Amino acid sequence: MGLLFYGSSESPIRVPDRVLAHVKVVIATKLRRGESFTMSWRHPSGEHAGRSTIWIQPSIPLRFVFGSTEPEMLDPALLQAYATSANSSSGLTVDLEEHGATATAPAG
Repeated sequence: MGLLFYGSSESPIRVPDRVLAHVKVVIATKLRRGESFTMSWRHPSGEHAGRSTIWIQPSIPLRFVFGSTEPEMLDPALLQAYATSANSSSGLTVDLEEHGATATAPAG
């Protein structure tokens, strides 16, 4: 299980390593281009019910911590799905519980 530290919060967002590896590439690509966007997810079982959205932009510190010492193999189709989702008006939506790791397709 990986951790995403966002802003000055000491409480990380728990994200499966496979998902975090793909999210990291999408975030880095968009921030390198100077593009801000939202990232949303439903809270996984075992946490309080609900969903969260964070605003990703270059001035907000991010740190990615992976549980595994070996890098994850990246799936080009999943990267494309995440990039398409991040470019939509609803922003990047990820499923933190799905073992297959998918992006929610943008509406319309």
